[in-house]
Parts: sequence; C-alpha cells; structure tokens
Amino acid sequence: LFAHLPRHHEVDVAGVVARGTAAALPLPAIQLGLTLAQGSLRGANARCIAMLDVFRQVVLEFRSAGGREFARELNPLLNSVISFLVFCRPLSVSMGAAIKHVKAAVEKLKLEPSAKERLLGVISSFVQEKILFAGDHLAGEAAKRIQSDDVVLTYGYSSVVAAVLLRAAAAGTPFAVVVADARPLLEGRRMLRALLAARVPAQYVALNGLSFVLPRVTKVLLGAGAVLSNGAVLARAGSAAVAMAASAAHVPVLVAAETYKFHERVQLDSITHNELGDPDLLVEMPGGEKAWLEGWREQEGLGLLSLMYDTMPAQFVSMVITEVGAIPPTSVPVILREQRADGNMA
Repeated sequence: LFAHLPRHHEVDVAGVVARGTAAALPLPAIQLGLTLAQGSLRGANARCIAMLDVFRQVVLEFRSAGGREFARELNPLLNSVISFLVFCRPLSVSMGAAIKHVKAAVEKLKLEPSAKERLLGVISSFVQEKILFAGDHLAGEAAKRIQSDDVVLTYGYSSVVAAVLLRAAAAGTPFAVVVADARPLLEGRRMLRALLAARVPAQYVALNGLSFVLPRVTKVLLGAGAVLSNGAVLARAGSAAVAMAASAAHVPVLVAAETYKFHERVQLDSITHNELGDPDLLVEMPGGEKAWLEGWREQEGLGLLSLMYDTMPAQFVSMVITEVGAIPPTSVPVILREQRADGNMA
C-alpha cells in the first residue's frame, strides 16, 4: 500500500562519496543534503530558505565559459544540486515552488555581465517577499484574530504559528495556549519553550489527551506544509486528527500558510503523496524505557511505518490565513488563478 512512497535511507559522507557526485557538487549543497537527511533541519520555510541560500552560493561561485548562454551552463549545475537534495530527502511543496521560480528566471537570462547579479536579485526577492515579508504580514493579520482570554490550541511546531502567537503576546493580548504533541519527533516541546520564554501561559498535552482539553479551547491554530487546490491542507502527521477533533467539538480551525505554499495538486488521502520517516525513531522510548520494538527488522512479517504528513480535508478547516488575507479553503483556486495571471505560479 505504501511501497510507492519515498523511503527514509541513511545518508552520510561515505555514501555521498560512493554515489560519485561529491566532486561535482559544491560543498554547501553537500552540507545541506546531509543536514536534511539527518532531520536536523525541519519546517517548510527553513528548508526552502536553506536551499535558496545554497542556490545563491552556487550562482556566486559560478564562472561562465565564454560563448555559451548563461542558462545552458548554469542549469546542469543547478539540476545536479537539486537531484542530490532529492536523494537526501524529498522536496517540500515550498521548495518545489522556489525551484520553479528560480529556473524560470534562469531561462530568461542571457550571457551578459549583469546576468549573475539579476539572478541573485531574483533569489533574494523570493526569500524576502514570498517568505519573510509574507510571513511577517501573515503573523500580524493572524495575531489580530486572537482575542482576550482566548485559549488557542496548536500542534507540534510551526515557525509561522510561533510568530503569530508571539506577535499576539507582544501586543499585550491576554491569552493561553495548549500545545498538543506526539511522538516520534515531539516538536511541540520547541513550541512550548518559545512560549514560556515569552511568558505566554501554556499547557502541554499528548495527542491522545486532546479530547480532555478541547472543551476549554476557543480556537485551533495550525501550520501547513502545503495548501492544495481542493482546499486540503498537507501538514505534519497528526494535524488532521487535531482538526477533525476540533471540528467535532465545534471549535474553529485556522490554518496559517503563505500563498507560495499553495499548489494546484488535488489530494484526497495521505497515501497518494507522502514521505516515510525513519522507522527507528518509533522504536526509541523516552526516559530510558525498554524498547519493545528493538530488533524489529529480524521479526518476520513485521514492518514499521512512519508517515511524515497527513492530509487535512477542507471540511475541517474554518479559514486559511495568508499574507493576502483570510480566505475559506474553497477560495484556494482563486489565489492560484491570480498567481498564474501574475506569472508567479508555484
């Protein structure tokens, strides 16, 4: 059932050398690939910014051989970098959008003295406008929707959601947060530390305790890896369960996502497109407890499945908050149509 999904595999320096591509790749690309494979860099925005920074360094160090078009020389190098990053870990929707934007810009450039500077400007503009400025504006808009005495439930860690909550706290709005979390990544602990550092009242709860805290929650705020054209939201595994439980309890579910994460793909389940994480993370037990699944590979007929994402159906989402305003999930195709008209299709 899941054989078609990209599987987690160990990537180290020795493996990169054995693959035979190390000599042809710039060092920053190798470093980023290893970081992605090890899972020490997570989050759609963080991964996208890191990849674009590698592109920037590749362009800076690029030296064109005279007499050929800029794109024809640079494209093979960019393609090799992208292929290596995909080998280390599948690209996120946001990374795919950035790649399309950069490669479209490369195709328009000719061999001229200003070509490199123009491309560097395109990369910098994407980071500043589509990610940083969009995230800042989104945080300001979403923070206004947190009212006095609200109890906001969030799940795991999202840099966008963290920015919204911290912006609301900085504005002096009195509210509390419930951080739901789940193994194996336990990313909610990072969110909890950020909130406590800002003196925001917070409670930490395991995902299976969600039904006990929902009665006092006034709204749910979640991040997203992607928002699809049918209004479905691709997010960290467990997000759909949170949205479904909140919807059943008649608690509004708000999703914070920049429009560059919008994608024309339609998805109805979490099986067609997904990513498999490291199964050994499911084996590790906190607090030094005995790992009952230790040695699972030697057990005939046993397999461990660690899905990285799930698909949140549109009917569980009350509103998607973006840098261009708050929209219902049914209006996602409108944003995508506007992006096509502006030539900024993700």
